[in-house]
Amino acid sequence: MMKTIALLGTGIMGAPMTRNLAAAGFTMRVWNRTTSKAEALSDVATVLPTAAEAIRGADTVITMLENGAVVTEVLFGALNAAKTGTLFIDMSSIEPSIARDHASMLETKGMRHLDAPVSGGEKGATDAALAIMVGGNPADFNDVHALFAAMGRATHVGIHGAGQVAKLANQVIVGITIGAVSEALMLAQEGGCDPAAVREALMGGFATSRILDLHGQRMLDRNWVPGAPAAIQLKDMDNALAAAAEYGLKLPLTELAREAFADLAADPALARNDHSAYLRWLEIQNPAKRLGKGGDHLPDA
Repeated sequence: MMKTIALLGTGIMGAPMTRNLAAAGFTMRVWNRTTSKAEALSDVATVLPTAAEAIRGADTVITMLENGAVVTEVLFGALNAAKTGTLFIDMSSIEPSIARDHASMLETKGMRHLDAPVSGGEKGATDAALAIMVGGNPADFNDVHALFAAMGRATHVGIHGAGQVAKLANQVIVGITIGAVSEALMLAQEGGCDPAAVREALMGGFATSRILDLHGQRMLDRNWVPGAPAAIQLKDMDNALAAAAEYGLKLPLTELAREAFADLAADPALARNDHSAYLRWLEIQNPAKRLGKGGDHLPDA
């Protein structure tokens, strides 16, 4: 049983993941570039000043970082501190090709690797209800069943990199559906409907979804405090389209949704909003149209 875990990256997702792992009985060691974010976990984890010190002595290392370049920099900058046989689990959302490269490089050094990105946002992380998509060796996946169970529901989806491909599929559905829900609620309101009542009515039919449920409510509440920032949604859709090009695929709806998120994220203030702020972009396309009557709940400056 791998009981000592180093978790690198204790932001919106990593912090509640750390708490859930600690509650499940794992010994937690944490590091974050912004030290204060890691220090907020000092009641459940040992806070270390460098990634290398966090990794030293750990059985398993979880990375929950911003993008592939950051994972590469942090992971391989600290790798000499790891013991042979350490299992590295990258739960960040990165390019599948980079995940495969990481697995190959780690294996040459006697280490193991799983790519295990997640879906469910901050609420899923807090509630230990994340959907976890895992690529890599099935034996390694089976070794950490209890670890994954402390954070949500894990599914082994294929070879190294397959977890990241599954996450991109997830993000394609999320991005397009956020756009569809935004446009549907705006259409309903402008057609004389109470958009909140329409959302409630649709929850019983074929249009029901987690996006309509959670993000539809966010839109009605005009709550743009991020569970997942719009800029990250754009990054994921860029990665999905890059993967599609590699596989010889054209994804027209994804391309259109990506352009909307790119336009939204070009405004630095909007880029920090939750990805449900596609609605704010839609309102810019429709001057004088605005969903609901409440004020906007914005992220801290």
